[in-house]
Amino acid sequence: MTLWNGSYPFYPGANACFPFDTTRAVIVTVFLSMLATFIIILPGIPGGRRLLWLLRLVLGLFMGAVILNVQFTGDWESGWVQANTSYKSFSPVQVSADIGLHIGLAGLNVTLRGNPVQQINETIDYNEHFAWSFGADYDHSYSQGLQKGLPSPILYVAEKFSSQSPCGVHGQYRIAGHYVSLTLWLAFCTWLISILLFSMSILLYGGQMLLLTGTLILSSLLLFSTARSSLRCPVQFGPVSLKTDYGESFWLALATGLLCLLLGLAVIILNSVQPQKLKLIFSLDKSNEEEQWDQSWLPAQPSCSAQGGFMVPLGELCPGTGTQL
Repeated sequence: MTLWNGSYPFYPGANACFPFDTTRAVIVTVFLSMLATFIIILPGIPGGRRLLWLLRLVLGLFMGAVILNVQFTGDWESGWVQANTSYKSFSPVQVSADIGLHIGLAGLNVTLRGNPVQQINETIDYNEHFAWSFGADYDHSYSQGLQKGLPSPILYVAEKFSSQSPCGVHGQYRIAGHYVSLTLWLAFCTWLISILLFSMSILLYGGQMLLLTGTLILSSLLLFSTARSSLRCPVQFGPVSLKTDYGESFWLALATGLLCLLLGLAVIILNSVQPQKLKLIFSLDKSNEEEQWDQSWLPAQPSCSAQGGFMVPLGELCPGTGTQL
């Protein structure tokens, strides 16, 4: 038996994984609840309009959920690498592990997962978050990681994004994340306005706001791309390097932005070229049967032989019907 059972006294005894972020779960739950609520009233809509109404509902909720959800995701940029690397400082022991880097708008996550998970009598499964939003101190989080004695690969990756690093990417990612988040909040507001305008049957302005929503989403992606394209230091683990690429949130936001752009253009073009078809899509065009049914309840038009409740000569009211003697 060795002193401290083969481990250093300043390392924590148990691995604490990053807690699950419930924000995304709450957003998805709220939008799914709204969808389920509207589906309950779906049988009350006339059959010809039911499918179009359901399609508009699903597309609208999908766009809103994506715009709001990608604000809190941490996979705008991500990458993985498998390497043999040292596990702890001041120790020559090496482990085989999968190392992941996930960059979001408010910070980054560094993942260390053993391959296999059980090695050197420990469970190697870490996921540490380092925030760089304007309300957080990235360097302080990194210092806390040093004090806790996090594994060396996590500290090595986190150091590359610190403000003291010669790589110089901390400020670029931080500022880009702030403005991307602000642009997405504006896109969410314009999406709400477009839904309100469509519900009020103001189709042209609704299409313009939807077009503006798509433009704002694509602008946010352009802002994030400018930070990613900057010159960075390589994250090297022996002969292999950790390379990142656009993550799921980026591609999902891109698809949503293009969808908003196309739908907004379609509404504007249809409103100019074929407004009747646009009204039919939004269930605003009444059928002839409904118009006839409404007119059947109107009072009958007075005949030309009676006017104002008194009798007049027939020749004056209906010229051409009288025969001169």
